[in-house]
Amino acid sequence: MLKTIAATGAPDGRDRRKSDRAARRGREDAMMGDEAGGRTRHSDFVLDTVQGGNRAGTSAVAASWCRSAIHHGLDPAQGRAVERVSGSDLARLREANGALLDAATPVLDSLFGSVGRTGCCVILADTAGVVLEARSGAGDAALFDAVGLTLGGQWSEAAEGTNGIGTCLVEERAVSILKGEHFASRNIGVSCMDAPIFDPCGQLVAALDVSSVRADHGEAMAGLVGALVQDAARQIEREFFCRHFADARIVHAPDAPGRGSALLAVDRDDLVIGATRAARRRLGLGPARQLAPKPLADVLGQQAQGGFEDGERSVLRQALARSGGNVAAAARLLGIGRATMYRRMERAGLTGIH
Repeated sequence: MLKTIAATGAPDGRDRRKSDRAARRGREDAMMGDEAGGRTRHSDFVLDTVQGGNRAGTSAVAASWCRSAIHHGLDPAQGRAVERVSGSDLARLREANGALLDAATPVLDSLFGSVGRTGCCVILADTAGVVLEARSGAGDAALFDAVGLTLGGQWSEAAEGTNGIGTCLVEERAVSILKGEHFASRNIGVSCMDAPIFDPCGQLVAALDVSSVRADHGEAMAGLVGALVQDAARQIEREFFCRHFADARIVHAPDAPGRGSALLAVDRDDLVIGATRAARRRLGLGPARQLAPKPLADVLGQQAQGGFEDGERSVLRQALARSGGNVAAAARLLGIGRATMYRRMERAGLTGIH
């Protein structure tokens, strides 16, 4: 019987990385030997960690193990196969996420082009951990299908315990879960590198995953692939945002380090009507799905235009620019007479143009 203990949150930054590396070495030592014996030792190691008998309990992975065992009631030695949704349910989920899939497809293809020849698959899963899209090489497809990394596979943390897709969705951050860091012993042959994807309203919408079942894919390879996954996730977010706000002007706000692209959607009246998650965090716009429209200058902390006169001057200058400086043509664009155009130009200080 497991002891009832609290799932300790992971330390931040350097301490977390150190504890994760130490825990990883312990897990590798625990799994040496034949496959069946390795799975048994892995299960014992997981349970020992959950019960608090191992210092790896301070790591992010061990915190996820605790959630898996205590909160979800999972057994690391459970041998059942990964569950899959039915074909009709998968079709319904894909239809509901159609806009996301349209934005993601070119990026998934490009990412698979970069990692597919190394024996990796590319996965896109929804917020419930259900695989909506999968890319794998012809020679590797059977292997990934056997472990459940295929269309319809359910990889939530509640279903599978600690794994790249599920843990990424729970923690809403990029994670790498390598081999023995998985909760379930049957998954210790898989390495997963994941990044979350946020929709145009800043809400979590998916996890992007690259997984490998190759024994020679270690930490160094995981670091390289992980960087590609995070970059691809940000590409999908940008494409999804720009498609969603196709009728708006897209403005790049200053990026916060490590948070991806900070984009704003601005309407014809220069009001901000949308912002990516990175922009919301960078500019303090809040997590609400629908933003209350705000002047772009206010959002960026810039000095706003002074009043009606400045607005009229801007309209006149734009009309003149569109007409190549021809006053008569600019007047026609604005639906006013040439004499009226000259009077308004003089009032706005736009003299010397004929």
